[in-house]
Amino acid sequence: MVNLSPHANGKGFAMRRKLIAGNWKMNGQRADGLALTREVMAGAKAVAAKADLLVCPPFTLISEIGAALAGSGVALGAQDCHAKVSGAHTGDVAAAMLADVGCRYVIVGHSERRTDHGETDAQVNAKAKAALAAGLIPIICIGETEAERDSGKTLAVVRSQLKGSIPEGATAANAVIAYEPVWAIGTGRTPTTPEVAEVHALVRKESGLGPDLRILYGGSMKPSNALELLALADVDGGLIGGASLKAADFLAIAKAAP
Repeated sequence: MVNLSPHANGKGFAMRRKLIAGNWKMNGQRADGLALTREVMAGAKAVAAKADLLVCPPFTLISEIGAALAGSGVALGAQDCHAKVSGAHTGDVAAAMLADVGCRYVIVGHSERRTDHGETDAQVNAKAKAALAAGLIPIICIGETEAERDSGKTLAVVRSQLKGSIPEGATAANAVIAYEPVWAIGTGRTPTTPEVAEVHALVRKESGLGPDLRILYGGSMKPSNALELLALADVDGGLIGGASLKAADFLAIAKAAP
């Protein structure tokens, strides 16, 4: 279960449980998806004291993976949803449909959706709003491209995406933000820890969602760098891509949580 109730850490700051979310992207068929799920479940108890675990399989596997996860403590999520409740939207899935099969989270605004499908901040906002209405927790993704980073526009881009993508009604209790520098996703490159810390601090301040908001880092987080990234004050977990497809790596990242 997600624990969003902060408690004092002796220094007057809120303690936010880490959330380690696996985004399987367009990977997995029934046999390997279920095998991966069983491996994650087998290691879940060992990391339960450190972090919440979440897996987001492709749409074709959600129902079956959800059934396998029942009672395990590992949460189920989806990789996208439509902004509308229902209608003539071939190939799309409504947030309520995801909730109906056991999802508790949904990723919206991932850079691959923004790039491959031209999604705008306004569309991401509408999807996040739909997720909230369905009782789901949206993981709202933001992040700059390599060109924007190199031209010194990172903070301006992040600030603009936050303003446009976070819907009215979002709070620290019902939403999560994921910072994903586009140029780091799947490339093996990561920003320096001071760069990550700077953006996450900006997100906490500019989101308007307060000190209890969980902010995930995405972009080539793996066992070798998880300890350093998760130790940063405003990094509250990871949105994990490639490393989530290997249970050992995914669980190792969770074990790195301080």
